[in-house]
Amino acid sequence: MTTKLVLAVCATFLIQAAQALPFDPLPAKPPIPADNPQTPAKIELGKKLYFDPRISKQGTISCNSCHNVMLGGDDNRPNSIGHNGQRGARSAPTVWNSAFLSVQFWDGRAKSLEEQAKGPLTNPVEMAMDSQDVVLFRIRKVPGYLAEFKKVWPNIKTNEDITIDYVAKAIASYERTLIAGGSPYDQFLRGNKKALSAQAQAGMKLVQEVGCTSCHMGANFAGPPLPEGTGFYQKFPVYPGSEYDAKYDLLKDKGRFEVTKAEQEKNMWRVPTWRNIALTAPYFHNGSVKTLDEAVKVMAKTQLNKDLKPEEVSSIVSFLESLTGKFPEQKMPRLPETPGVSIVE
Repeated sequence: MTTKLVLAVCATFLIQAAQALPFDPLPAKPPIPADNPQTPAKIELGKKLYFDPRISKQGTISCNSCHNVMLGGDDNRPNSIGHNGQRGARSAPTVWNSAFLSVQFWDGRAKSLEEQAKGPLTNPVEMAMDSQDVVLFRIRKVPGYLAEFKKVWPNIKTNEDITIDYVAKAIASYERTLIAGGSPYDQFLRGNKKALSAQAQAGMKLVQEVGCTSCHMGANFAGPPLPEGTGFYQKFPVYPGSEYDAKYDLLKDKGRFEVTKAEQEKNMWRVPTWRNIALTAPYFHNGSVKTLDEAVKVMAKTQLNKDLKPEEVSSIVSFLESLTGKFPEQKMPRLPETPGVSIVE
């Protein structure tokens, strides 16, 4: 879908949304792709792979290292620590509720969770495996994994039948279980009018009046529902020239332009979710803003050219805090062993 067509679709959605409350409770389940149905065995396999550091070059980094499901789904660092202590240029997005996003990564370069799962494995700054073949070599060296892959895909007979696509499908299946709904805000929408404080309700009204919901709309507060692979992007900052540009180095990273090299996509970013945002500091693509109240002020100025009063900031923050959901319990999996030998170099 072209950028022009995406903008047309979004414009139509915005007109419709303006006529009704632009909020919805978070569904209990995310969209599931037809070519990767959920099964308990696949989810369990994906969970083990998600937590297994042996599929990183030095055996020290797992998916969970940067996207910690025991917390808010990120690592609360401005930039995650990867191979040999390297730091990437961007903050780790939360994995919680990421299954509701139509594209992945800050710049939307992955069209699906399956595609996203492959990226960090061979990124030299992240897990730093030399190639996908090396990833598979490690997995195939773990005797117990073959039996688990066979349970999920009966067509797999030998280690050589395990492919990177199967690995990615398993990890993505586990990630689609990471849904944190049931927030005070969701309870409020479902009829419990005591679930939100008066200040949070004032904040809910303010985000509409100020204009925040022109981008942060829908059940995931990350834009309109779009087909998988079609991203909802916005320029950041829309109004350059404020003190925040230099203070938080907002213009250095060109965002989606780094993927497409299209001039019109300079400083364009996938709209991030507001869900559980109180738990995912620091904020923005470069993790430059430490607190939620400061992030609200920065967004109002750079995106809407508005200076909020302190009491308005407090009310909006109170509303954003009401979007913290209930997290399903996560238990660390027992990983399959490699008796008598290490597979990490």
